[in-house]
Amino acid sequence: MIIKEDFVRNVVQPRPLKSHKGTFGRVLLVGGCSPYGGAIIMAAVACVSSGAGLVTVATDQNNISALHSHLPEAMAFALTDRERLVQELLRADVVLIGPGLGEEFLAQQSFELVMTKALSRQTLIIDGSALNLLAQKRDMDLQAKKLILTPHQKEWERLSGLTIKEQTPEQNQAALADFPPQTVLVAKSHRTVIYGPNGQIGELTVGGPYQATGGMGDTLAGMIAGFAAQFSVSSFTAAAAATYLHSAIADELSQTAYVVLPTRISQELPQAMKKLSAKAGS
Repeated sequence: MIIKEDFVRNVVQPRPLKSHKGTFGRVLLVGGCSPYGGAIIMAAVACVSSGAGLVTVATDQNNISALHSHLPEAMAFALTDRERLVQELLRADVVLIGPGLGEEFLAQQSFELVMTKALSRQTLIIDGSALNLLAQKRDMDLQAKKLILTPHQKEWERLSGLTIKEQTPEQNQAALADFPPQTVLVAKSHRTVIYGPNGQIGELTVGGPYQATGGMGDTLAGMIAGFAAQFSVSSFTAAAAATYLHSAIADELSQTAYVVLPTRISQELPQAMKKLSAKAGS
């Protein structure tokens, strides 16, 4: 299946009149350890800009001021506060772990806590260095059943055991059998493909080399979290819709920009989603 604009219009519906911030989901983002603080900031900006109702960030204490200078709409606390991390984790509808997390001791501790205490009702998005940590601990007992994995080809190689040459649609789909049944794979490359349960495959024809810059994946992960939190659709549909819109906005921006900055995509998100919802409601 080719993911096109009409697919996304069916997801980005007009907001109900009788609603409040809790209607649009509670998201917890975990990451941004030094020196990668910008990654979780970009993910959080994308998550808020895509419409998530309540966004909380667990990050390096020294990163909180920078986060709030970019995004006062998000709540934040120090990743070293284990009690608070557990509390916020259990309250969340969607958890995103990985942008700028790193693989040091605190990152490993935080990863294990999130992976072992995440609930079966939650959508758990695993991105960036959290994918490498997962590859090292594949025997971990997971409570979360709705996983969304967002690896680039080398991360997927470490996680699946498939070399880049072996990462064909058939092989990628087969490798998902080693994960919980509802797992979704966003296989990022020059032509990103989304794989879901029951043989679902969504391909993109949007996007291009102007997206090859740092932070692009962090922004995508934040968008997926925002879509999964607020729209009553499957994890596959939320991931596919967010991934399409991420690249479609980049396509539009590339008409006047040699390189598309991830933060520019987040800036354009509310307007792009407004246009889609207006079409959906007409």
